[in-house]
Amino acid sequence: MNDDGGLWLLLLGPAGATALYWALYRYYRNTDKSHAFEYETTVKAEPVTGSDHKVNEVRGTQQPRISGDNLRDYRKRVQRIPSGDPTR
Repeated sequence: MNDDGGLWLLLLGPAGATALYWALYRYYRNTDKSHAFEYETTVKAEPVTGSDHKVNEVRGTQQPRISGDNLRDYRKRVQRIPSGDPTR
């Protein structure tokens, strides 16, 4: 067997893997088509508006349940969906 004939086959593996990696990298990253958000986009900054009003305070476990929960009323939580087929 000639050594030169098998050498190209051995070099084809790493070269093909490198080409495949580079093609997938370019396809998924789109590095040549990407949008530079930091440089091409302007963001208008405005002062913060609004107010902070304290509504309620819960400390520790003084209120172990949420008011208005439906934990105990399982018939209200889980309802059957009516089907169009009466034989079901």
